Amino acid sequence: MGTVNGGISFWYADTGVPVPREPLPGDADADVVIVGGGYTGLWTAYYLKQAAPSLRITVLEARFCGYGASGRNGGWLYNGVAGRDRYAALHGHQAALSLQQAMNDTVGEVVRVAGREGIEADIHHGGVLEVAYSPAQSARLKAYHEAEVSFGEKDRLLLGAAGTAERVRVAGAVGGTWTPYGARVHPAKLVRGLAAVVERLGVTVHEGTAVTAIHPGRVATPYGTVRARYVLRCTEGFTAGLRGQRRTWLPMNSSMIATEPLPEPVWATIGWEGREVLGDMAHAYVYAQRTADGRIALGGRGVPYRFGSRTDTDGSTSAATVAALREILVRMFPAAAGVAVDHAWSGVLGVPRDWCASVHLDRTTGTGWAGGYVGSGVATSNLAARTLRDLVLLDCGQGGPTGLTALPWVGHRVRRWEPEPLRWAAVRGIYAAYRGADRREARGRSTATDPVARWADRLSGH
Repeated sequence: MGTVNGGISFWYADTGVPVPREPLPGDADADVVIVGGGYTGLWTAYYLKQAAPSLRITVLEARFCGYGASGRNGGWLYNGVAGRDRYAALHGHQAALSLQQAMNDTVGEVVRVAGREGIEADIHHGGVLEVAYSPAQSARLKAYHEAEVSFGEKDRLLLGAAGTAERVRVAGAVGGTWTPYGARVHPAKLVRGLAAVVERLGVTVHEGTAVTAIHPGRVATPYGTVRARYVLRCTEGFTAGLRGQRRTWLPMNSSMIATEPLPEPVWATIGWEGREVLGDMAHAYVYAQRTADGRIALGGRGVPYRFGSRTDTDGSTSAATVAALREILVRMFPAAAGVAVDHAWSGVLGVPRDWCASVHLDRTTGTGWAGGYVGSGVATSNLAARTLRDLVLLDCGQGGPTGLTALPWVGHRVRRWEPEPLRWAAVRGIYAAYRGADRREARGRSTATDPVARWADRLSGH
């Protein structure tokens, strides 16, 4: 039947795109208004309402909950946090270690809450496997493994080619590293289940309600103004669409494909019985999962950025990107060469100029935000939401300082992205450099990272 291109994402293929809840009916008041109905906004509403049931909480979502990255991502619930090494440099190793330990715990927290609240999201707690294909990648993999161990991951495993193949037979893999702090999820099932849970708790959710401006104490929409003591911006990759935020976080584009269900003989060749989420050590890296219904969902960078921080409307993806992702799929899993690609889609993720995820609450104005996850938001959004909860409760006198409010990402500020056309030219050039570096490393025997990739890292601030 051919490849379905767009339609938000494959994750909505089974149930269809949801009909939005009612929009804001007019001017309203609340104690907390949350802008954005993705993971960050919904988790924040969930934890705040659990901790302080009397709070009047309103969530405003432009389309429907899960329209953005929360309904389009690769389903990697894992312990990566953007900016950890920079936080170590700024605040010391122990501060960054505390952030990492909190992220390790977050994977289990999401799994526990989903179970407790009856959210069926195809969760399989199989860990994370990241592989290397070339001498240069192998050297980076070993350095990455050692760095993770230094941040407390004593149960992480470093694998050779044979040990990697025992888990997943990725063609050409010369080694891998595995951590238990990871799980596969169905992104859309998770976000839709979470939205239903917060409504049951008494949170007001208005969809089809685009916020046009955020001010201290109020947000403006075409349907009316919501006034609240606390205004929390949870818009991640769509932040650039808000007035005054165009250069705050860059909306980086990521694309995915999902195959048809693989026949059992193909799975017998590939393995992957542990259902680990799977990635690699390329500069233009890929990420993949074995879905609950026996497909491979695989993603990576296609067109990395659209001029002027524009975002797509329905997830449609260029034919060249679909072909490139299919080529990666077949390179990694030759046994899947005859398998059809059922779906292709794209979405955006938020990238700060220094690649550091962060959480902030201005206690003078009551405005706050969380995000900049750089692709690791499935779990990071949960930790960020619990941190926002603690900051709000501290400010309103219903709580005190906690271990989360002391984490080094709280209150972190970063400079804005360059104006156009510098932003567009730099991002496109950097990812062209990364792809070229990957090709040269694949052909070479050196264990050194390609110098062009090192230059691109310095330029991008990665």
